[in-house]
Amino acid sequence: MRVQTEAIHFSADVRLLAAIESKIQKLEHFFDRIIEAKVILKLENSGQIKDKITEIKLSLPNGVIFIKETSKTFEAALDKAIVTLKRQLVKYKERKTDKRTTD
Repeated sequence: MRVQTEAIHFSADVRLLAAIESKIQKLEHFFDRIIEAKVILKLENSGQIKDKITEIKLSLPNGVIFIKETSKTFEAALDKAIVTLKRQLVKYKERKTDKRTTD
């Protein structure tokens, strides 16, 4: 699986990029046919508070899963997104196996 990371209006440090890479790679335990993962990191300016936004788009053989999470840190937003992606990948995999057994 290819992992692309894009930081908008700032440069992400090496530790953050390494954390993203390792956590995204672990998603292959739940569904091993992920084609590509695109991660976009953004800063949201809402008044005095600057929230961090993490968007993850997984390209799958017959579809796409997209998650957008907001938190005070990129690491926290990434963790929330990974939990949601795990759940959605398990559902996606179950649907694919259900379709094969009913055909």
